Amino acid sequence: MATPIAIQFKPSILSFLSPNSSSVTTKAHFLQPNDKFLVSSPLKQIVPSLSSRHFSFLQQQQLSSTRFVASAAPGVADTVEKDKLPADIHVTETQEPNSRVRLTVEVPTVVCEDCYGRVIREFMKHSKVPGFRPGKNVPEDILVGYVGKQNVQKAAVESILKRTLPHAMSSITGKALEDSIRIATKFADMEKTYVSTNSLRYDVIVDVAPEIKWKPDNAYKNLKVVVELDSDMDAQTASEKEFKRRHKSLGALKIVTDRGLQVGDVAVIDISATTIEQDGSDAKSIPAAESKGFNFDTEDGDNVLPGFLDSIIGIKRGETKSFPLVFPDSWKQEDLRGVHAQFTVDCKELFYRDLPEVNDSIADKLIPGCSSIEEVKQALLQRCLEVEQAAKDQATDNAILDQLYKMVEVDIPQSLFEEQGRQLYGAQLLQLQANMKLSEQQLASLSSPRAVNEFLEAQKENITSIIKQNLAVGDIFIRENLQFSTEELVKEVQNSIEEFQKSQQEYDEDRVKQQVQEVLEGAKVLEWLRENADIQYITR
Repeated sequence: MATPIAIQFKPSILSFLSPNSSSVTTKAHFLQPNDKFLVSSPLKQIVPSLSSRHFSFLQQQQLSSTRFVASAAPGVADTVEKDKLPADIHVTETQEPNSRVRLTVEVPTVVCEDCYGRVIREFMKHSKVPGFRPGKNVPEDILVGYVGKQNVQKAAVESILKRTLPHAMSSITGKALEDSIRIATKFADMEKTYVSTNSLRYDVIVDVAPEIKWKPDNAYKNLKVVVELDSDMDAQTASEKEFKRRHKSLGALKIVTDRGLQVGDVAVIDISATTIEQDGSDAKSIPAAESKGFNFDTEDGDNVLPGFLDSIIGIKRGETKSFPLVFPDSWKQEDLRGVHAQFTVDCKELFYRDLPEVNDSIADKLIPGCSSIEEVKQALLQRCLEVEQAAKDQATDNAILDQLYKMVEVDIPQSLFEEQGRQLYGAQLLQLQANMKLSEQQLASLSSPRAVNEFLEAQKENITSIIKQNLAVGDIFIRENLQFSTEELVKEVQNSIEEFQKSQQEYDEDRVKQQVQEVLEGAKVLEWLRENADIQYITR
């Protein structure tokens, strides 16, 4: 099979053919160190200006743009009407996997001869042939000898492609994915066919908008979702913890001199740990469980290994305690689950908090502007209720989206998969660059085609699920005739552009508008699904 090539005409030749026309070309799909996407990614820059509801959806989705083209390239659409061919071309359309279409194009001799004539006339206008004044007619054989027969043939083939490709693409107008068009026939083979038969035959492969199939049809209308909520999301409990934290921050730490550690104290401790081998082999240190000068707040005892706090209660400054503990099977670090360990704790310092009495006199210190403890507690509860609702909404959205992608069958085009993957990878690089200040060499290495391809392969399942979610959301938006106001779109776009301008970064206004529109559509769909789905909440 012929190696697919991007459609790219040589400027040195085409500049004679049509100086003002757009060449039909497709973009190389891999990140480069100086790629504009890395410098000013719309995905990253739109986020700060959107409302929190839309922001959470964009964070979850990082929506890909399924863009369609009405013709082979920008500037070609008008040419289809203006540049009539002297005869019809024959196009055979073949469906291929991954929502790809192969167009086999047969160009008759009369069209090839017309294109050849145009090439000769253009060369005649611009070539300075010795012995002839510029712009004057030059015998064809002399002109061809001067320009070079092979150059004329190449220009003729390119002219044929440029004129016939928009006509060949007419059958998939509005369905072709942008930047997915490829000429599958080698240019050298096209030259040979043209020279030997004075006609041309070539194959075009292009990704088209994938068809979405629901399992069963309209499955989203009977959506049943179970949302697991974390117990830490309880607003009342969270507000009580926050009140206690703020009260503690008003107290002064004082050294304990006459007793051992009690709940409420803060101890500065050194921790070391070794394994207790059941088979009698030598013990090994456990670096993940060791710490020097650790400030241990005994009121945070729920966040440490079960039994740890109880084992050091009563320890005095300068004292050492050693005790065995077992890491539970629910421990976050998998490699430590079930491990029997011997801990040694050295108490370096011991403090107690001298806390002010809880009364209205400290209300303004807890929250500026509050005049009573009751007012403080209500304000904290209200804030926690807002956080709780936002977390609940996000958990609901996650559960809904997780259900949606399982309900659809989609033959995902490769170009769409790669685009979504590059967006995810580019967003990660932007975050990494912001956090670590990567050097140009590091960024170049991480942006290489190899690094991107490795990411695409490793994240294949995740990328596929995101695309399915995006397509499902878009399909629901259309099916249910959902809408958002023009005012809302204009406002969000303007906010996004202002963010670009504040940071003095480049932006594409059309691209900004497109992504804001996608986020608004997604938010409307999720709102509709939350209202119409059967949602059950459980606490874990």
